[in-house]
Amino acid sequence: MQPKTHSFAPERSEGVAVRMEGVSKWYGRFQVLRDVNLDVSFGEKIVICGPSGSGKSTLIRCINQLETHQQGHIFVDCNEMHAKMRGLPSLRREVGMVFQQFNLFPHLKVIDNCTLALMRTRKMKRSEAEDVAMMNLTRVRIADQAKKHPSQLSGGQQQRVAIARALCMKPKIMLFDEPTSALDPEMIKEVLDVMINLANDGMTMICVTHEMGFARQVADRVVFMDSGQILECAAPEAFFGAPEHARAQKFLSQLSHA
Repeated sequence: MQPKTHSFAPERSEGVAVRMEGVSKWYGRFQVLRDVNLDVSFGEKIVICGPSGSGKSTLIRCINQLETHQQGHIFVDCNEMHAKMRGLPSLRREVGMVFQQFNLFPHLKVIDNCTLALMRTRKMKRSEAEDVAMMNLTRVRIADQAKKHPSQLSGGQQQRVAIARALCMKPKIMLFDEPTSALDPEMIKEVLDVMINLANDGMTMICVTHEMGFARQVADRVVFMDSGQILECAAPEAFFGAPEHARAQKFLSQLSHA
């Protein structure tokens, strides 16, 4: 393992939301990310796909430092992200995260799941926080469930609450880590519809998913990963129509026969 090189910042650009330069990560001796380079512009929608174990989830979790990288540089809105940086909690609030599992607080009602961070970190009054929460619950079409507990909701409804909770913090960027993988097939569409609406509203999104229909409809670029590397990064029509890398061709072939 090589030590992390000297920190430097890129030239400030209003268009760059996320920049990854030579990012590598190890779990012990196993290298899970290998010299990853990727720029994401504000307003851009990126779908990351690839076989299981290819490093997709680790990659996006490094963006907000839920996972730490050992080599290279990650910038969010020109601020370098690393575990020991000052102001990391504040920068994390600029990056919304939606997980495979919904991670809602089971003992709190839906609206309280959405207002908790607003009151604790934004220091909002309860009434103001509830207004923000209801606005975002309405945005994901779940406002009528605001007074229920998560256990009273379907999986798709819980994931929509998780999205609303992230939106309450007014993030500049939204990260999605396999947001539909824990859902029954009939619940997937309701979550994808919410994500499509966010994309249409201009939200900057980086999404790890196997939902290739969503990628075709929403993505500006599709990033294909395998063995911790980005092997292909292309517009959807190019990626799905004529992938260049043999590993990407095999991946899409297997999906078409699944």
